[in-house]
Amino acid sequence: MDSEAAAPDEPRRPEVVLRLFGRTDVGQVREHNEDNFIVADLTKASRGLMEMDRYQVIGERGALLGVCDGMGGAAAGEVASQLAVDIIYQRMSAGGPPQNHDELAARLVQAIEAAGLRIFSEAKLDRTRRGMGTTSTVAALMDDHLFLGQVGDSRAYILRGDRLVQVTRDQSLVNQLIEAGQLTEEEAETFEHNNIILQALGTADSVQVDLTYVALKRGDTLMLCSDGLSGMVRNEEIREVLRTVDDPIEACKVLTDRANQAGGHDNITVVVAKFDGDGLAAAELEDIEELRYQKYQLPEHLLAQNSVASEPARKVKELDEKKISQRPPSPKSWLGSSDGDMGEESDEYDRAFSTMAQDDALDERNARAPVQGDEPIMIPTDGAPQWLVILMIVSAVACVTIAGYYLLR
Repeated sequence: MDSEAAAPDEPRRPEVVLRLFGRTDVGQVREHNEDNFIVADLTKASRGLMEMDRYQVIGERGALLGVCDGMGGAAAGEVASQLAVDIIYQRMSAGGPPQNHDELAARLVQAIEAAGLRIFSEAKLDRTRRGMGTTSTVAALMDDHLFLGQVGDSRAYILRGDRLVQVTRDQSLVNQLIEAGQLTEEEAETFEHNNIILQALGTADSVQVDLTYVALKRGDTLMLCSDGLSGMVRNEEIREVLRTVDDPIEACKVLTDRANQAGGHDNITVVVAKFDGDGLAAAELEDIEELRYQKYQLPEHLLAQNSVASEPARKVKELDEKKISQRPPSPKSWLGSSDGDMGEESDEYDRAFSTMAQDDALDERNARAPVQGDEPIMIPTDGAPQWLVILMIVSAVACVTIAGYYLLR
């Protein structure tokens, strides 16, 4: 008889399971796709959409999902978004497993900051890529804690029960005007300059990551998307697709098709993840009603330890004000002139960007690359109050509209 006692069975850890998929499409208007997305199991160090990656049991390192919408003209936007997903994944994969939820959230913020600094540095080294940048909306998950780090206007939604809630806030001019009560949501849908964003990774050497949190419940569905989807498909239609289509692969396809049918004016990217398992509590009525955008405050010591600015080889200055960049939806400047009329105006904004973002002076006439139709325009706002920036932009739009009216009469 074996004298060694059998080891008692270890209790099974409650599981959080997710089924997911991601899809990106060039759309109907753009010539190339500047969007990127990431889906990764950090515990298995597995990244991609192989069949085994579409079903995950959340391990000790968690899971990572993200969408990045690049900008910058030519191939620069694609480079920026690819750099972002690569660096964020590398940073989130480095080191040992996070010891707690705060550490996971701090790593997410630090990874996004590091991606922004790297893109900014690459743009300084290569003049043809100056001004490139990308939005970044990234979700990191550990057990029932979902953290979202956002820069720009790509979105995250949660469907819980029959209720769809946007759990991020667009860092955009149009959203700022809505929150200030100067624009209604109905007016925002047709607002001429609803493609102006307040910050992006790579357009400055530091960013302010908006960190938010969702306590997941069993049956929740997460959707991340670029504005090529959210700008073309109404929230009610998104809700209905996520509610009625159970398979994430099919849901991504249907949503992409809907955006293309609505015009496909921009690149379209979507990631859908559905959560289940006994590691998640069932959603009560109050959980559905209280679901909302919720900021997450990290402890000060973690912010200091994980800040990119704390790395000795880095040079990061604090931003006084957010800077504004723009991704025009068609080959026109932000004031509506055609490519052939952009010379003097483009020079002016290029010089403004150079003053803000580069420490060394460059000869602009020799250094500036040819202007591309979708090159972002940086507007200097350092030291100016937010209301003044909004007033300046709205006034400029009004003046151009009036001038255009009289010229075309």
